[in-house]
Amino acid sequence: MRKRFMKTVAAVVLMGALAVSSVDEARGASSSDIATYAKKFTGTPYKFGGTTTSGFDCSGYIRYVYNNADIKLPRTSADQFKVGKAVSKDKLQPGDLVFFANTYKKGISHTGIYLGDDKFISAKSKGVMTANLKTNPYWAPKYAGARRVAEVKVAEKPTPKPTQPVSDQFKDLPLNHGAYDAILALTKKGIIHGYSDATFKPESQVTRGHAAAMINRVLNLKASHPVKFTDVSPKYGFLADITALNEAGILQGYSNGAFGVNDYLTRTQLAVIVDRAFDLNDKISNETRANTRYNDITSSYWASNSILALKALDQTSVFKTSSFNPGKTATRAEFSAAIYAAITK
Repeated sequence: MRKRFMKTVAAVVLMGALAVSSVDEARGASSSDIATYAKKFTGTPYKFGGTTTSGFDCSGYIRYVYNNADIKLPRTSADQFKVGKAVSKDKLQPGDLVFFANTYKKGISHTGIYLGDDKFISAKSKGVMTANLKTNPYWAPKYAGARRVAEVKVAEKPTPKPTQPVSDQFKDLPLNHGAYDAILALTKKGIIHGYSDATFKPESQVTRGHAAAMINRVLNLKASHPVKFTDVSPKYGFLADITALNEAGILQGYSNGAFGVNDYLTRTQLAVIVDRAFDLNDKISNETRANTRYNDITSSYWASNSILALKALDQTSVFKTSSFNPGKTATRAEFSAAIYAAITK
């Protein structure tokens, strides 16, 4: 039983970072950071089975918040109760998970995040809101325990020795990588950055918030009217970039008032956004577009023009493929290749 428990912890708690620059754009958080981030979603509506800012259920909300700190948790409250280490009620710290039993079903059935001063926050039937562990007449008697997962880490795997020559600048970027020229060119221009450990992580994913920042390093747009998004803190480093691209219609927020700042871009979304920002379609002829194809993109596909323009303008080998894989999450290397295609004459 203990072996299976420890395997569960190692499988679900993965610490990492998706960064665009070496410091400012790094992800990952302490326990108190997790509590602070959790409060940003106060008022988000409840949705059974919900896992996004359009609506959360209790465990979906917990997973979303902890995912921002690169900690992967199980889907249900009962399984979340099995990870991390037990914490007594008098030793609770902000960011700890608190659990409740016998709410809508028997056993562990609800999870919240401890905020301090006997308060916790969770996705309840009336939406994401706080309550008091000790005095709330409904939650206090149903309290079942707490777990601390923010401090649980797995040993980092050593960077494997390269099997082929790599860049002098990034130790994980092979010289024959398809986006090699694009990555180095954009790094030199200050549009995209690597990590403090001399890696670039070309296959890591790109968030909407980071995409807005990098695109606006080229465009230098400014918003004339401030816009507030429910999931973007006023202190967020790239708020000005987000509001500028939203106002320009390049990368806009959601209808529910959120921007989706930590949502990942798909390859289709990447093509459309880069097309909007840099007018890719204006740079190719109708004949070129007609002679450019992917076997998984039809002419009726809503983003076909943007996708085909990106392939036609690609200066690397990244998009010179037979298939586009439109729903696949875009990587940092693909993002680099797309921007490089857009700004290279």
